[in-house]
Amino acid sequence: MGFLRALTALAGALLAGLALAGAAAGAEPPRVLAVEFENDVNPVTQDYVNGAIDRASREGYDAVVLLVDTPGGLESSMREIVKKELASKIPVVLYVYPDGARAASAGVFLAMAADVAAMAPQTNIGSSTPISGGGGDIPKDLRRKVVNDAAAFLRSLAEEHGRNGDWAERAVREASNLSAREALAQDVVDVIAPDLPSLLEQIDGMRTEPKGIVLRTAGAEVTTVSMSLWKRILDTIIDPNIITLLLSLGVLGIVVELWHPGLIFPATFGGISLIIALFGLQVLPVSWAGILLLALSFGLFAAEAFLPSHGALSLAGAASFVFGALLLFEPAGDAFQVSIWVAVAIGGTLALLTGVAAAKVVQVRRRAPQTGQEELIGQTGVVRETLDPVGTVFVHGEIWRARSRSGDTIPAGAPVKVEALIEGLELPDPGDRHVLATAIRAGAQLVVTENVRHFPATTLAQYGIEAERPDDFLLGLIDTDQHLFVEAVRAQLATLTNPQKTKDELLETLRQSGLVQTVAALRPIL
Repeated sequence: MGFLRALTALAGALLAGLALAGAAAGAEPPRVLAVEFENDVNPVTQDYVNGAIDRASREGYDAVVLLVDTPGGLESSMREIVKKELASKIPVVLYVYPDGARAASAGVFLAMAADVAAMAPQTNIGSSTPISGGGGDIPKDLRRKVVNDAAAFLRSLAEEHGRNGDWAERAVREASNLSAREALAQDVVDVIAPDLPSLLEQIDGMRTEPKGIVLRTAGAEVTTVSMSLWKRILDTIIDPNIITLLLSLGVLGIVVELWHPGLIFPATFGGISLIIALFGLQVLPVSWAGILLLALSFGLFAAEAFLPSHGALSLAGAASFVFGALLLFEPAGDAFQVSIWVAVAIGGTLALLTGVAAAKVVQVRRRAPQTGQEELIGQTGVVRETLDPVGTVFVHGEIWRARSRSGDTIPAGAPVKVEALIEGLELPDPGDRHVLATAIRAGAQLVVTENVRHFPATTLAQYGIEAERPDDFLLGLIDTDQHLFVEAVRAQLATLTNPQKTKDELLETLRQSGLVQTVAALRPIL
């Protein structure tokens, strides 16, 4: 009887074991999202990391591992990531990886806020002392406030997660820095692992503090994510050196367009550069002193073209630009500063370009006019139509009507030198010579003017041109095509809406202008 009870118990235990084994075999393996984070802490990487933690929670991952290698970054972005870690419903593992990586400055806060803090063997962590935007010490009174705030925050994160609060405070006050093995020995981190699979095996079954989550990571399926191309572009754009360069190119393009209206491309390129630069300025904290100095520098550069100062404005603009660029991102910290060499190079280049452009403007203003008559005088051309004494010549890429000054005949193909144009025209009123010159150049056959006596028929005949009064000219058009002329007048009348005019009012206006015969011909047919 006892033998049967023992056999029954053994069979029951065997069946239970088989059932458990079957259940284990049928269970899905855990899933882990590995997030590559080899960058500084800034608004773009903050959005990337927080988005990855949200994705892991939304898609049901068992854990999210941040593969971190960071020199630190902006406090504001760091605090946003810390908040996301603390609020996460799934365990967040921060792994300083690969060998040679570090979690410095803001990276220490991310590590202390994680549910599990781990390091690869040849990595380091620490140096979280706050510093000024220029990279130096903060003034004494302000330093005490900033350091005390950061030390208390980091200590609270460490102690709440069961880690060494004393060292966390030293990391802030003394910039303490530890190797991976020192960090593990001093209870700063929880695990040292050579790679991600080993880490997941070691932390499997660990209960996190203070959330009390039991990790299930052994044999996990790992999905690795990295920053998208768009995020990398945004991360590049918020580089202070890139922002400063884009600001410079943007203003330079607009200034060039102001100097040479109608080029289009400089203004378009400048506008795009400015908009991208303004995006960067929106993302990073900036100093108003830096912005005002940059605005002053651009104003000085633009003024050089209109108020030539022999380079003084350009040099002042360059100096203002350099100081403005160095102060621009002062509130963002030492990780987001414009290189002094970049600032000097851009400022010097702008000063040089502005100086050269201003010098050219001065040269052009001092140069004698080089258009119209002044451009032709003294140049050599070729006779196209025999000058007898009037004909045509080809000079300066154009065909001009011309007259032999001596009155002699000059055959086609002969070289000639332009001595004068308008001065060679003889009219009662010298002020009218430009009218005749324009008619000659245009190949016109008629000059319509009330001052017919100022254009003698004998003079105009030399160039195949006649002079006619407006009233006679319009009567000729009526005789040529009465219907078309009337339609044109009606179309003109329809456009007179401010104020609106009647037919009789229009005809009276024309009559008062001296078109007596034209009005008499129009009245019965309009």
